Amino acid sequence: MDLGISGRIALVSGADSGIGWSTARILLDEGATVVITDKEQDELDAAAARLIAPDGRLFAFAADLTSVESIARLHEQVTAAVGDIDILVQSAGVTGAQGLFHEIDDAGWTSTIEVDLLGPVRLVSAFLSSLRKGGWGRLVFVASEDAVQPYDDELPYCAAKAGVLALAKGLSRSYAREGLLVNAVSPAFISTPMTDAMMDKRADERGNSKDEAIASFLDEERPYMELKRRGEPDEVAAVIAFLCSERASFVNGSNYRVDSGSVATI
Repeated sequence: MDLGISGRIALVSGADSGIGWSTARILLDEGATVVITDKEQDELDAAAARLIAPDGRLFAFAADLTSVESIARLHEQVTAAVGDIDILVQSAGVTGAQGLFHEIDDAGWTSTIEVDLLGPVRLVSAFLSSLRKGGWGRLVFVASEDAVQPYDDELPYCAAKAGVLALAKGLSRSYAREGLLVNAVSPAFISTPMTDAMMDKRADERGNSKDEAIASFLDEERPYMELKRRGEPDEVAAVIAFLCSERASFVNGSNYRVDSGSVATI
């Protein structure tokens, strides 16, 4: 399917691996010029080297989404390299502080919200004027199943992702008539470095293998994931790419779940 985005310019955050990287690859395949960003330049350069990007359509600039100054510098670099963007995919995030509510201190809450909620706010603030200029734009947030089905051992992450959904819905009401469509995608338990770390920790704590940790997690913590496996980044990126496309011209203010049925309600 032709997504109708050849020649468009996209910025993808959290793109050194996982969902962000896979999204960048699909957008490149569809003919877009893509800027990838993440926190560490060396890891970002390695990620860029794994992407096939003919005709100079790929750029990589590091930025720290907890820093207004770093994001401002990113905006300057992107504008100098490619001009105004048409597409922004906000995929960067961390698991953050874990444990029951009484076990998480103020610093744990602050650090998680700083990355997972204020990071998206700051990134959108920096690039919103670019997205509004051309009369056509796409903004996609990567949220989580946790936003609508919170788990008691990672409440800072859940609360931050719920905030992301509220942010996406609010923005969708503000700018759609200008041609900027805003949506969210909510994955569950995707095979990424973030869930790898979670499963490695679980395996160590239980004294079993990573595969056994994944199987027990699915049985005990995610019983409604009917496919009984972790999702693949490409399976999420395909939905994100659709929402970035001309094909999604009547989709606005939506949250697409890519979760194998993990959320228990419709």
